[in-house]
Amino acid sequence: DKVWNLHTVGILPSGQTQLFIGLHLIHEVTSPQAFAMLRERGLKVMYPQRTVATVDHIVPTDNQARPFADTLAEEMMQNLEKNCADYGIRFYNIGSGSQGIVHVIAPEQGLTQPGMTIACGDSHTSTHGAFGAISFGIGTSQVRDVLASQTLALGKLKVRRVEVNGTLQPGVYAKDVVLHLIRKLGVKGGVGYAYEYAGTTFEQMTMEERMTVCNMAIEGGARCGYINPDSVTYAYLQGRDFAPLGREWDEAVAWWDSLRSDADATYDDVVSFDAAEIDPTVTWGITPDQGIGVSEAVPAPESFGEGDRAIAQEPMPTWISPPAPPSRAPRLMSASSAAAPTVASATCKKRPKLPKVATLRTASRLLWYRVQSASSNRPRLKDWIKFLRPLDLNGVRRAAPCASR
Repeated sequence: DKVWNLHTVGILPSGQTQLFIGLHLIHEVTSPQAFAMLRERGLKVMYPQRTVATVDHIVPTDNQARPFADTLAEEMMQNLEKNCADYGIRFYNIGSGSQGIVHVIAPEQGLTQPGMTIACGDSHTSTHGAFGAISFGIGTSQVRDVLASQTLALGKLKVRRVEVNGTLQPGVYAKDVVLHLIRKLGVKGGVGYAYEYAGTTFEQMTMEERMTVCNMAIEGGARCGYINPDSVTYAYLQGRDFAPLGREWDEAVAWWDSLRSDADATYDDVVSFDAAEIDPTVTWGITPDQGIGVSEAVPAPESFGEGDRAIAQEPMPTWISPPAPPSRAPRLMSASSAAAPTVASATCKKRPKLPKVATLRTASRLLWYRVQSASSNRPRLKDWIKFLRPLDLNGVRRAAPCASR
């Protein structure tokens, strides 16, 4: 609310806010049509110094020599180069040393700062909210509007405080946290909301981890994600190309501190989660909320309501058989630690302890086993254990457990 109100130009007859955009990021995909519409109307870019461009989605990975082998990509590249030259827009081109993913280069350069409003024709612009900025993706016609007026007509967002408190389990990272939140709140749960992420878990995260969380706010339906700026934010920004210097830095930090949510702030909604309950999480289907912890079974379609059953069934014919009855479900360890399945032989009398899963890649193999074990062509136990042959955990080589039945 503080950042929104500071950038409010006025309230339009429609009831929408005319919001000033402090930083506009553009790339080669959603900007050509916007510039074409400016030329049709004889308009100029109002504040070219507030727009920054980079080439992002079409850059070849094998050979970046010009012209590009893909003629459409080359055409888009030429359009962006011409438009930036014609309107005096800063352009990070290939070879500049600063070209890259559009919602990554701004934090790297220090262009993204607390208290800003940021817009870009890319849905994952919500990434910048990790710095205490209001940032969101926009469509091509809105790219035109920002270029022409540096403002947007937007409805005021409700604010949901999403709290996660506590210390994450070993093997649980920022991506697991946000997938867990999307799983619980739904892909449409954030529609009409800005998500303000709060709690000790987010306070302990690095800026890269916070950016991961806010990047995926849009995957949960929220227009933007937001984390209050703090010492972690300032340490990341200090010394970057566009960060304030000297006395201006001290003044900026004091102002950024004032933007933090008040202790008695009220919200449209508040939800809370315990970090200790979050497992390494993967998605099994075709939407981000179709997620499970690696120690869980893929849910049966019948467990969903009628409205969600069809989308749950859609991916299953291609890679999954109907879930097995509980009596057939094997015991699996979690990605942190757990007991191994019971095995016995003449040379192995007691249940062996499997080594801890060292990486999420190994954890995903456990999920693969759970999925495959539901099929009629069930792999044998030793086929599963072969994935867990001696792992190097912190430099310690451990023997593989007994694999015989």
